[in-house]
Amino acid sequence: MAAQTLGIVGAGVIGAGWAARALARGLDVIAWDVAPGWEAKLRMAVANAWPALESVGLFPGASQDRLRCAKSLEEMCAAAGFVQESAPERLAVKRHVLAELDAAAPPEVILASSTSGLKPSDLQRDCRHPERVLVGHPFNPVYLLPLVEVLGGERTAPSVVDRAVAFYADLGMHPLRVRVEIEGFLSDRLQEALWREALHLVAEDVATPEELDAAIAYGPGLRWAFMGTFLAFHLAGGEHGMRDFMRQFGPTLKAPWTRLAAPELTDALAEKVAAGAERLADGRGVRELERLRDECLVAIMRALSTYEIGAGQVLAAHEDRLRNAVPM
Repeated sequence: MAAQTLGIVGAGVIGAGWAARALARGLDVIAWDVAPGWEAKLRMAVANAWPALESVGLFPGASQDRLRCAKSLEEMCAAAGFVQESAPERLAVKRHVLAELDAAAPPEVILASSTSGLKPSDLQRDCRHPERVLVGHPFNPVYLLPLVEVLGGERTAPSVVDRAVAFYADLGMHPLRVRVEIEGFLSDRLQEALWREALHLVAEDVATPEELDAAIAYGPGLRWAFMGTFLAFHLAGGEHGMRDFMRQFGPTLKAPWTRLAAPELTDALAEKVAAGAERLADGRGVRELERLRDECLVAIMRALSTYEIGAGQVLAAHEDRLRNAVPM
């Protein structure tokens, strides 16, 4: 078992993103899945991500050839020093997969789940060694976005959380410890609030998906790349900062501007949303849009790295380490 080998269980969008990030860091990756044709799809996804990873800089020894597809879960567990589970987002499925991993992997190997909202205490319930099970929730595309939310369950050992944080940092990520075990964690709770409101506006024919995406991309989305809501609103308060902002705009929280409850997801609403997304795609396929997204993200991160702020700070640190890196 080699510590620099990342085991991937579930080779979909998220699993492939983990594989690409680890390969670019110069690690070996061994993956396993049960979906038909998963090996070819995984290698295609990694190849599609590689130009963006080359742009931000590959570590010595980085190669797509270091990706191996296992024939069984047991083969994957025998080779992996850290396992990242990215199975479908259903509690029963993930709990079953983690229990299988727990039975097959040496007890010192960390088992991390990519779940976007399930509590680790629920995920580790059927494991013999629950102390090594935690959540490492990434963001798509995993190979470029540095944020990973890290949290343990009721029976997770604190030292395991520390080890996972160190592992993710070594992958060039920004590990954010979630101190309280809560469904949805932090970032997805914020995204879900925005998503619910957007669905209401589409359902009520107030705005189209195109208009709502423009409302983000040309406005707050630009500053969100380097400044969160609290700091942005602190500046909006002027000389007296957030205190003045809260005095001025606090009362609007009682105004019926937003609807926090989710709208009923009718077939008509689903069709409106899907049709709007297809118009936004404008005939471009998913792979083409992924490459465009990646190029834009790299450009933004490079711009921010000059100021060492937000994701640019992570990229600057990555480039510093790259200059002194040796093959693994």
